[in-house]
Amino acid sequence: MQETNNWTLVGNANDLIKKIESSGGLIEVSFENKKIVLTYFQDKFGALNNKCNHMGGPLSKGKLKNGCVVCPWHYWQFNHATGESLSVEASKHFTSTAGSVPSFPLKVEGDSLFIDLTQESKRVPAAYNMKSNLGREPKREAGKIRVLGISTTAMDKENPRFSTSEELLRSSLDKAAAQLDVDTKFIALSDLNFRNCEGFYSKSEKACTWPCSITKMDPTDQMNVVYENLVHWADVVIVSSPIRWGGASSLYYKMAERLNSVQNQITTKNKVLIQNKVVSLIITGGQDNIQSVAGQMLTFFGELGFSTPAFPFVAHSLGWSSEDMERNMDYVKESDYLHEESLKLVERSVELARKLI
Repeated sequence: MQETNNWTLVGNANDLIKKIESSGGLIEVSFENKKIVLTYFQDKFGALNNKCNHMGGPLSKGKLKNGCVVCPWHYWQFNHATGESLSVEASKHFTSTAGSVPSFPLKVEGDSLFIDLTQESKRVPAAYNMKSNLGREPKREAGKIRVLGISTTAMDKENPRFSTSEELLRSSLDKAAAQLDVDTKFIALSDLNFRNCEGFYSKSEKACTWPCSITKMDPTDQMNVVYENLVHWADVVIVSSPIRWGGASSLYYKMAERLNSVQNQITTKNKVLIQNKVVSLIITGGQDNIQSVAGQMLTFFGELGFSTPAFPFVAHSLGWSSEDMERNMDYVKESDYLHEESLKLVERSVELARKLI
């Protein structure tokens, strides 16, 4: 390694250009313990600190797009030469503003490229959308037991239909508010516009963050409604789902995958966000697979930290050979038994919550 004053030889400029272009626009180079992402775009070299502003993702594992280095973890984009992040106007999903990854001066002399490692620019953290203060420490405020109902039935907002699982959930919440001296809230996932989990955990456990990286970066993502109420508001959560081909609804799984950001705090930081909370289920369908659906859902919520009461779900199905959806809907509407049992489910859950609190 040759040095001239503070300039360190990187290598032959033409050889580096060929190597960078054959690698998709960027490569990683190392000097002692410092990793740098080296780029070449429109006849200009760029050198940035390899560590992304957001969660430290390795920029050299990303890609070069329109002169910007795109982080492989969460797609933040930085000018390949200056390190400045894209403004909100340039990216419809992300709200990074005015931040920058440290950059290094470069010069070409003859056939050689040199870098000045002593003149690394200052890292300026990028701003991002928090939407609400989700990252605060979970702390139960004084007051009545709070019961949250989450309906996972997929529904066309413009053409709503009758849902047997949602009917029992709404009925039990209404009666609980009137009879059990509790506060209640209802969330229909079909009313929320939230993105699918994008598998950040599959890239690195550190890439799956709390609050969820999607919610932090995308101001339009409404999964924050679930996060706020599940983590910070509710003492009891009643989740309702129809049976779809032997499993819970697609919306349930969409929500569950996004809750990986809650569970992953245990894995990465030994931090349990869900404590002294109770979950129970309402499951209905035209086909019989109730215990399998309940087993999967209860296991999942148990992994988040929820407790369950005795007899933790109410369910109804006419069974495979008796499938008759019109009759099934009428049966649920008119069944005093199912409505009473759904209320009792809430009662058991509230009783357990009082003991835990």
